[in-house]
Amino acid sequence: MQLGARLQTVADFVPRGSRVADIGTDHAYLPIMLTEEKKVAGVIACDVNEGPYTVACNMVREAGLVETIEVRLGNGLKVLKPDEVDIVTIAGMGGGLICEILEASADVVGVLTALILQPMNGAAELRGWLYANKWYIEDEALTIDDNRLYEVIYARQGVQERPEELLLEIGPVLWRKKPKLLKQHIENLLFQKRRAVLGMKNSTKAMKTKKYTVTIERILELERRLKW
Repeated sequence: MQLGARLQTVADFVPRGSRVADIGTDHAYLPIMLTEEKKVAGVIACDVNEGPYTVACNMVREAGLVETIEVRLGNGLKVLKPDEVDIVTIAGMGGGLICEILEASADVVGVLTALILQPMNGAAELRGWLYANKWYIEDEALTIDDNRLYEVIYARQGVQERPEELLLEIGPVLWRKKPKLLKQHIENLLFQKRRAVLGMKNSTKAMKTKKYTVTIERILELERRLKW
């Protein structure tokens, strides 16, 4: 199984020998690859929708891994029991939805070793949730897949000081490590904020809000971070 750069980056964070649940597995590409590479002790592929669940079952069957990969139909982590797995991967969902999924299954999340998360948006919200709920970001990565830049977060249990708001947007470990894609990542953040400001400038009322002021300040902060 050959993965695209996005899922391969998620796979690279999976500790060898761990028990993994892939939430929102879709075609079960990640569980199949992890199993074929003999990287994990066990893997559960989970999806909330019947279509992807059926596709995942067929893919696992075609790969000859029915005895190794269990495919489950259900909402989020509710298909899991506490201590069934060590690691949960959630890729391809919005950061807000990922937060909701984690919050809805505190009993399962509370005994995990690590979370490997790839938010499509709302990464700052997700990072904030992690620090507010006794998780911290141990590592992060950026990758490009199909001309789009993706963030992948590796979080572990533990209490650490919450990073400043700007670093929740950039990624505290990304800022510390400064990978080659970091400037592009910051430019993407700037593009989103400049577009938001343009929209607010169409309304005198919006320009008087705290959100407008904070967004302008954040743009200036991000611009300064482009120079290192």
